[in-house]
Amino acid sequence: MAFLLNCQELGKSFGDQRLFEAINLVLEPGDRVGLIGPNGSGKSTFLRILCGLEDADSGRVILRRHARISYLAQSDSFAEDRSASDNLSLALQKMDLDEAERYRRVQAILSRARFPDADSPVRLLSGGWRKRLAICRALVVHPDILVMDEPTNHLDIEGILWLEKMLNLTLPESPEAFLLVSHDRRFLENSVNRVVELSRLYPEGSFQVRGRYSTFLEKRKEFLARQEEVEERLANKVRRETEWLRRGPKARTSKARFRIDAAHRLQDELSEVRSRNRSNSQVRIAFDATGRKTKKLLTARGIGKSFGERVLFRNLDMVLSPGTRLGLLGRNGCGKSTLMQILAAAADPGGPRPDTGTIVLAPGVRIVSFDQKREQLDQTLTLRRALAPDGDQVVYQGRGIHVAAWAGRFLFRSDQLETPVSRLSGGEQARILIARLMLQPADILLLDEPTNDLDIPSLDVLEESLHEFPGALVLVTHDRFLLERLCDRILGFDGQGDAQYFADHEQWLAALMQVREKRKGESSPGKQQKRKNSRRGRLSYLDQREYDRMEETILAREEEHDELQRRMQAPEVQADAELLQEYWQQARNLEEEIEQLYERWQELEQKKAGTG
Repeated sequence: MAFLLNCQELGKSFGDQRLFEAINLVLEPGDRVGLIGPNGSGKSTFLRILCGLEDADSGRVILRRHARISYLAQSDSFAEDRSASDNLSLALQKMDLDEAERYRRVQAILSRARFPDADSPVRLLSGGWRKRLAICRALVVHPDILVMDEPTNHLDIEGILWLEKMLNLTLPESPEAFLLVSHDRRFLENSVNRVVELSRLYPEGSFQVRGRYSTFLEKRKEFLARQEEVEERLANKVRRETEWLRRGPKARTSKARFRIDAAHRLQDELSEVRSRNRSNSQVRIAFDATGRKTKKLLTARGIGKSFGERVLFRNLDMVLSPGTRLGLLGRNGCGKSTLMQILAAAADPGGPRPDTGTIVLAPGVRIVSFDQKREQLDQTLTLRRALAPDGDQVVYQGRGIHVAAWAGRFLFRSDQLETPVSRLSGGEQARILIARLMLQPADILLLDEPTNDLDIPSLDVLEESLHEFPGALVLVTHDRFLLERLCDRILGFDGQGDAQYFADHEQWLAALMQVREKRKGESSPGKQQKRKNSRRGRLSYLDQREYDRMEETILAREEEHDELQRRMQAPEVQADAELLQEYWQQARNLEEEIEQLYERWQELEQKKAGTG
């Protein structure tokens, strides 16, 4: 199969720091690749090199002729005072499209993204809707290759499910292949058919497995086990050869010089394998707990909170005891963080209080919270001082630990201790904050989006630590994998002021869909008929213009399709497999586009007649 993109022997360094070297990757039609790796392994840089936004130090990237590549960065940039529709239209300006086609593409993608108001200025959008718009902008150009860097950042669970659906559907704007960086393990499991990890663990700098993320984990485990066996065999060989070298001058004849050289090479090989294997080692660590045995740490009865006329939650009861594992779920802005702030303030007389209800805290209970906004790290500090401000030790569970050992528990290398915080990645800075958090003894842990910016190795350490925490845990996260592994109960917010308890996130989603369907059907028949009558025979200016041109547009597309069919029958095309494949793909895209046009035409007809 012809490739879409082929990168050969790519290497990149920043100063003395080597990110990666000799990386090979081929993208073919149908590939859905998840790129993972620890913070600092160069994932974002690798994506930018593939998209031509940055130069590699070595190697090359070959793109299929005429292939269009679209890039979704972690951060977005929009014309803030213009609408979502305008921003998408701007993305199509450099393409050779007529006005009707541009309009059709913009409206189709906005409809699939379920934008509530595509005409409001972008500056009014929340972080989640900005991310949806950025994804739409990457798709509206109908790329052959879609490259995405952390596409689930800022999306709530509903947004992540929407993105999963978009990536799994076959639509006119669907890319032939995509490559994405993500630390969301459930999203990877549901979206990709191939996983590539960049890491110093591997002799070739990367490990590539075809299959789901779960398949990758199995193959990775097998590879690491083999690496341990390789290390053991090499260690035995080196031990035998070292003993031979120590036997003295009688064994050191000129004829044995080759064996001496081979022994030194074995030692070098063992050192390299051992270094790689040690880079995978993880130290288990637990959050510091007070050891309190109180059955009820916090009791809330009938609490509620509103802002103006908007009710976030009402009549909410909650009991937190040692061993409680509670996850909070809901759309962005539904009140999860507000509830966390109220719970955190239970031990602070000057903190925010609920509008209604009461919260009772057991005497002496310690609450430690991790806010998603996070404290600001002093960027001028070194890693050493950020972890241990007052010396070279930290006090953990009543005993002193050297800062180098403490840094190692959070996957930092000893040679990073003098690195300024400003030079560390977002994930590495997040690990510093979690390291500080773990030093505070707690009965109740309130964690609001603790997984933001964390790589998968860091997530594994955090997950293991939270498993062992004996106190109460309240967790806000969009990481479904973490929710499934940690939480035995979910408090789900519906965005309308109600919050209920569920067994898991899937039960909450099912209930949420039922509530929405019920609310849609609550309007009386008289009101529905009134709305239909008010729409009858009336289309907006843009809809009317689209409707007037629809028949002409469909006829033009059908003529293009017929012309392609005629070309495909030509003997010279039949003999050229690459050209035949290109024409076949164009014909397929036209068929899907024509089907969409007929559906849109019917929709406009119904709208005009007042039946849609």
